[in-house]
This record gives sequence, C-alpha cells and structure tokens, in this order.
Amino acid sequence: MSASAVIPIEDRPLKNTIVLFDVDGTLTPAREEITPEVREILEQLRKKAVIGFVGGSDLAKQKEQLGDDVLARFDYCFSENGLTAYKLGKQLASQDFITWLGEEKYNKLVKFVLRYLSEIDLPKRRGTFIEFRNGMVNISPVGRNASIAERHEFEQYDKEHKIRPNLVEALKKEFPDYGLTYSIGGQISFDVFPTGWDKTYALQHIENEHFKEIHFFGDKTFKGGNDYEIYEDPRTIGHAVNSPADTVRILKELFF
Repeated sequence: MSASAVIPIEDRPLKNTIVLFDVDGTLTPAREEITPEVREILEQLRKKAVIGFVGGSDLAKQKEQLGDDVLARFDYCFSENGLTAYKLGKQLASQDFITWLGEEKYNKLVKFVLRYLSEIDLPKRRGTFIEFRNGMVNISPVGRNASIAERHEFEQYDKEHKIRPNLVEALKKEFPDYGLTYSIGGQISFDVFPTGWDKTYALQHIENEHFKEIHFFGDKTFKGGNDYEIYEDPRTIGHAVNSPADTVRILKELFF
C-alpha cells in the first residue's frame, strides 16, 4: 500500500486502537524477511486500526526485514525500543546510550565482555560480537555475522550450555551499580541498555495520544525476554506468539 493510499487514522473504524508488534519471531523469522501473507494482513489491519512495530534493532536492519518502505507501511516505527521513533514517517525525539553511560564505563564494559568471550569455548565464531547502537549495546557470543544456519546451530547450543544467560549473570555481578538491564532476544544475542529503556520506552510516544487500547504481539514474553516488560505492562493488552503464522492467526481471530 502506497503512502498516498493509506486511510487517515481518523477515518479508520478502530482509530482508538493501536496494535504494536515485535519484529523477530513475531512479524518475521529471526533476521529474515517478512512474508507476503504477513505483509497482506498488516495492510488489511491498517485499514481498521493503527499499527506499529517495536524492535531492538536499528532502522537499517528493520528495513532489511520489513522492507525499504517500512516508514510508509506502519503508522509508528520504534527502532531500538523506541529510542529512535517515527510517527507517520516523521522522526520523533531520540535518546543516546553513550551520553547516558559515559565513555569510561562503556570501555570497562566492552573490555570485560571481550575478555569473557575469549575464555569460553564455542563451536564457531563469526564477526561483530559487540554492536554499538544509539540506544543500547547488542552482544552476540557467536557474532552477528553468523549465517542463518549458524544462528540455528548456536541457538540450540545456547539452550544446552546457557552461554547467554551465564554471560548476563557475569555482567550483573561485575557491574552492579551501572543501572543496566540485560535482555535476551532472538537467537544469538542479548541487549544491554539503561534500566527503563526496554520496549516500554516506546509507550511514552503514544500514551498521551487518543488510544483506548494498546495491543502488543511478541514471542519473547517470558521473564528475561526482550518482550517481557511491554507484554506485562498494565497499559498494554499482551499477546504471546511463537511464530509469524501464530501472529496472523491471532490477528484474524481478533480483528477479522
């Protein structure tokens, strides 16, 4: 649907309802592209209600998965948990992780992580173990350059050996006074961000709008997962899913 063909929000039957989606595992398979089926139901849903996504990745990665025209396909786009936010294609106020934490503390954090990763055994290692983003740091023991097959392999290895949970516990012990939250999401990594900068951060952009219902769909809704806080937030109606197909099924039950 082109931007010019979008029904104005005030003319939609459910204009007081916004439906927010996690990206990986909810709208798309992890780091893969959106399917035509999911794209179609989002287009149909947008004719009725307001839609948006809330993801931990930056906008460039979200465009790879959701399409280069993502800012035109969603009413609200919340990258990096809403630290970078767009409403109807226009950018809203943003926040900055490094200014909040400071270079000295950030250096100590990075040195600890790299030292820790150098001392553990993994079947494979690829590239980009620490990815610096505007609102957070993403840490991947196997490396974010892992192929899709290698991502699946690490995910299974991680379930058995608890590589990510153990590193999170080590960071909590080493930096108890940093005011950071560690959130495991996707298949290969976890996010590190200031406490309160989880996906509920995105809600501040819409809580003073006209919405009477805020629905949220996510697959990592368990405690410690990166959808947990927004899923449990009293301002939202949470829907736990296990795949994009599950998202489509629930949307059909609720809105069609």
